[in-house]
Amino acid sequence: MPNSLHPVVRRQTIADALHRTAVRLPAKTAIVCGSTAWSYAEFDALVSRLAAGLHHMGVGQGDKVAVLARNSHGFAALRFALARRGAVMGPINFMLKADEVAYILRHAGAQTLATDSGLATLAREAAALDTQVQQFIWLPSEDPSEPVPGMRPFDALAACTQPLPDVTLGSFDLAQIVYTSGTESTPKGAMLTHDAVLWQYVSCVINAQIAETDRSLHALPLYHCAQLDVFFGPAIYIGSSNVITSKPVPDNLLALIEQHQITSFFAPPTVWIALLRSPLFDATQLGSLAKGYYGASIMPVEVLKELAARLPNVRLWNLYGQTEIAPLATLLGPDDQLRKPGSCGKAVLNVETRVVNDAMQDVAVGEVGEIVHRSPHLMLGYFNDPERTAASFEGDWFHSGDLAVIDDEGFITVVDRKKDMIKTGGENVASREVEEMIYRLGAVSEVAVIGLPDPKWVEAVTAVIVVKAGHALSEAEVLAHCNQHMAHFKCPKRVVFAETLPKNPSGKLLKRELRLSHAMK
Repeated sequence: MPNSLHPVVRRQTIADALHRTAVRLPAKTAIVCGSTAWSYAEFDALVSRLAAGLHHMGVGQGDKVAVLARNSHGFAALRFALARRGAVMGPINFMLKADEVAYILRHAGAQTLATDSGLATLAREAAALDTQVQQFIWLPSEDPSEPVPGMRPFDALAACTQPLPDVTLGSFDLAQIVYTSGTESTPKGAMLTHDAVLWQYVSCVINAQIAETDRSLHALPLYHCAQLDVFFGPAIYIGSSNVITSKPVPDNLLALIEQHQITSFFAPPTVWIALLRSPLFDATQLGSLAKGYYGASIMPVEVLKELAARLPNVRLWNLYGQTEIAPLATLLGPDDQLRKPGSCGKAVLNVETRVVNDAMQDVAVGEVGEIVHRSPHLMLGYFNDPERTAASFEGDWFHSGDLAVIDDEGFITVVDRKKDMIKTGGENVASREVEEMIYRLGAVSEVAVIGLPDPKWVEAVTAVIVVKAGHALSEAEVLAHCNQHMAHFKCPKRVVFAETLPKNPSGKLLKRELRLSHAMK
């Protein structure tokens, strides 16, 4: 009986979500970016033409299309056009170096790479490093820019007059592969289906109270799943108006909030702190701002108090999750910010979360355990990586790798990272990757990379190094080496030299002890 139904009648994909909003709210402003403004009807029609253009340039259903670009109206349109075409989007962190980008391109098997003028050189350099990339798409930027020769211009694709053939696409088809900074030296590609992303949209709308009446500012990179799928996607789904910028610096953000009467804004604590420290803060009319969101790291309690005092009309939400769960998992709401400081709250609508011991038993109040989830938000698995997929879903729960405690009211607080991830300035950094880079220096005997509290970065990447006997090594040499070969955000902000590293009787490195001892210095 079910096989007799036409799939399109019940279909719900990311692109369908945009189309339904356009039918409901055709004249409402959907996108503003620089001098570009589109209503929902205009945005939806452009996405359809762009999807047709993608088809006629040879992008097929299921093809992997990588996107290495800063925030723009072009990025926003391409996101939904790829979904409408049935292609698989692969957003890439534009702060990576060419060999890091090339690894993702090779692993994903991307044959098409979309980029913008500012990143075109990096895109071409990376694509030339033994990847399968055969064609490039040029995306317009927030500020006026000219198409890059040899790349298919966005405007030409969006002017396609040929029809898009029927696409047999379902909710359970793959929508995107998002590469996450894993604990291993190579990133993992989380495979997310249309339905996983859409179930997550629903949780965001309900628990984060994303609303049709919002005027949202999207300033953090859209390559990151938080900005793309916790805020931008749900805002399109519900019908908010959206201002997009590629410049998340205080002067620009404050001006845009005032100019567009922004009501909703997300940023990691580092950006909120930068706004508070701006000399323009008190001179800017910020009375429209009603909803403030943060995540990626804990907001210091003193900063929470300062935000409450200087932005008294703003209600705050702390959001916690990870790429593999699309990415929202738990949320701490406005009423609990100062009552439960540092907590990531409770599971959102479509997530079941536990804190368990190694035997998968719920831990007692105050006892440390691992956060595990069950949810339709969750990924299918890691692309071309069955072993790490199996390990992540052991026992029929998804293992987050984060260690936490739970209190007598069910609020969860992350206390450590089982897989030793550093979250600095809103970015994930795998300590092992940085350690392996530092070990390339011949004078290094041992190194441990940890995150230490920092007023700007919240966590600063810190390298503790034991130098080989008879050798010499300076902080400047370490930093120069890392900056040459790694993205800037991964590089240590501080280098400490030590005679030994603390270990337990079995030889296991005690990073928690390192954090405690060096945080006090």
